[in-house]
Amino acid sequence: MTKHTIQDTQAAIHELNRTLTLRNYSRTTKKSYAGCVRRFLMSHPQTLNIPHKRLTETFLLKLFSNGASAQTVQSYLQAIQFYYREVVGTGIALHLKTPKRPQRLPVTLSRNEILQILDKVANSKHRTMIALAYGAGLRISELTDLRAGSIDMGESVLHIYQGKGMKDRLTLLPPSLSHELAKHAAGKLPDDYLFTSERGGRLSSRSLQLVFSRGLKAAGITKPATFHSLRHSFATHILEQGTDLRYIQKLLGHTNIRTTQRYTHVSTASIRAIKSPL
Repeated sequence: MTKHTIQDTQAAIHELNRTLTLRNYSRTTKKSYAGCVRRFLMSHPQTLNIPHKRLTETFLLKLFSNGASAQTVQSYLQAIQFYYREVVGTGIALHLKTPKRPQRLPVTLSRNEILQILDKVANSKHRTMIALAYGAGLRISELTDLRAGSIDMGESVLHIYQGKGMKDRLTLLPPSLSHELAKHAAGKLPDDYLFTSERGGRLSSRSLQLVFSRGLKAAGITKPATFHSLRHSFATHILEQGTDLRYIQKLLGHTNIRTTQRYTHVSTASIRAIKSPL
């Protein structure tokens, strides 16, 4: 690839980021779209300003052959389609169908397993963050983006500002974490990050994922759990407590109730109440 082509690609990514920012897309989406489109254009620079269905299909097929999941391939397709539609503005549609995603149940952890993980996390700030992700049902991006003003001790709620889909919502503030959260908020302005890195800025999601993975391994838990499993566990456990699905939908910030209903398939409370005929 020539230097000229690389510069053209960089300019295209800059314009993509500009367009996403003007449309008020989240930081996570902007990073994802930019990475996907950059990799595609570096592989097929001739498609910089002209969409090419066959080359796009070839690129996506290669992702599959390299072990990418249907969700990952779908993310690439959405990013590429956005680039041509909103940045290039050719008006030419790719007419590629979204890959079919396998219907897998969310991976959840038991309360005891979560306590085991927390016991293996030595850093008090990281331990508080992991506990809060579970106790409030937070996405990792929402957790790292919490501000000191997000905490409402009087009402025992957390304000989630501009979560996924750029929506505000309220969720639970676990009473057991009130003291730790108050310590982290002390002396900060309402718009200051609640949890900060050692350099004082926003704590990265990647560093927190690594902390969780190490805790999972140290606890000897072999489930294919990720940080997001804490949110799945929150939803499943409050469902088993008898919380109405509509309330759970509001706490999680789901637009569609069908997204929340999948936790009815994960909950084992009703299954345990049935006796096997054997």
